[in-house]
Amino acid sequence: MTSDFPVIIDANVLIQAAVRDTLLRLSERRLFLCRWSDDIIEEVRRNLIARLGRSEQDADYLVGELRTHFADAWVADGYKELIPAMRNEPKDRHVVAAAIKCGAEVILTYNTKHFPADWLQAQNIVAKTPDEYLVDLYSINPEIVVHILHQQGAELNPPRNIESVLKSLEVCRCYAFTGLIRQNLGL
Repeated sequence: MTSDFPVIIDANVLIQAAVRDTLLRLSERRLFLCRWSDDIIEEVRRNLIARLGRSEQDADYLVGELRTHFADAWVADGYKELIPAMRNEPKDRHVVAAAIKCGAEVILTYNTKHFPADWLQAQNIVAKTPDEYLVDLYSINPEIVVHILHQQGAELNPPRNIESVLKSLEVCRCYAFTGLIRQNLGL
């Protein structure tokens, strides 16, 4: 099963390595289409350096990898003109503008309060946390999601099991998702 369902991923989600890895792997399997803008990626780069203490080289490497492996994820020009018409939190208006421009119905963010549900509903968009969205993806295709989690653990250096991956997702506040996986796998 593949999907042509675009989803905007906010910077505060992309800076979290474990959840970013899981989401990008699920996007590669076409459970959804990841989307972001230059503004979102610049915010990721800036926060990796300023808030997480990563080097400029590390941040630039991540951006380069995103450009290489997810070249179609960038929202085309034209979203910036929409920013003044947005009515959500001013510093996150570029996120909604990018969502509208690419036809995304979901914005993945930890700051759902910056995206008022009533205003977004009028735009046919909903803001969800990564935890909520991962639960949604599991309900759509549990086999692929579990396979991806096993693969993610196996490809870490050193390789780890699925429980290790789930623990890293809990650090990213994906409690409902990890609980669901543990329950269904009997872990």
